[in-house]
Amino acid sequence: MDLSNLKPAEGSTHKDGKRVGRGQGSGRAGTAGRGHKGAKSRSGYSKKIGFEGGQMPLQRRVPKFGFNNRNRKEYQGVNIDTLQKLVDDKKIKDSIDLEKLIELRLAGKNDLVKILGRGELKAKLKVSAHKFTASAKEAIEAAGGEAVTV
Repeated sequence: MDLSNLKPAEGSTHKDGKRVGRGQGSGRAGTAGRGHKGAKSRSGYSKKIGFEGGQMPLQRRVPKFGFNNRNRKEYQGVNIDTLQKLVDDKKIKDSIDLEKLIELRLAGKNDLVKILGRGELKAKLKVSAHKFTASAKEAIEAAGGEAVTV
C-alpha cells in the first residue's frame, strides 16, 4: 500500500461529484440543475411535513369530529377472575398490591389500576389498587378479603 492507491472506506463519502454553478463550460451553470423558478429553485427551501404541492393536505381534507377530554384518567382493568386464577396457580397467596401486578405484567409501572367485577373470587385476599368497581369490592369482601384504595 502506498499513497497512490489510497481510497476512502466504502460508504464514508457522500458527494456525488457534481460541482454546480461553476461557469458555462462546466455544463452545470446558470440554474445549477434546479430548473427554472418555483420553490425548489430557491435557496433555503424545505418542504413542510404533509405538503402536497398546494393541494389541500390530507389532514385538512378529512373531517374532524368528537371531543378528547385532556383530563381523562385511563385505568388498566384487572378482573377478579384473573386474581382467582393467580391464586390457583400459586403466584399470589394472601395479598396483592401494585408492585406484584407490575411484576406479573398485568399492569405497567405508570398505569392506574382498577379492579373489575367479572368472575368469582373464592380466596381471601387483601387487594390494593387505585379504584374498584362496586361489584368487585363486594365480591372481595364477600370472600373475606379487603379492598384497599391506594
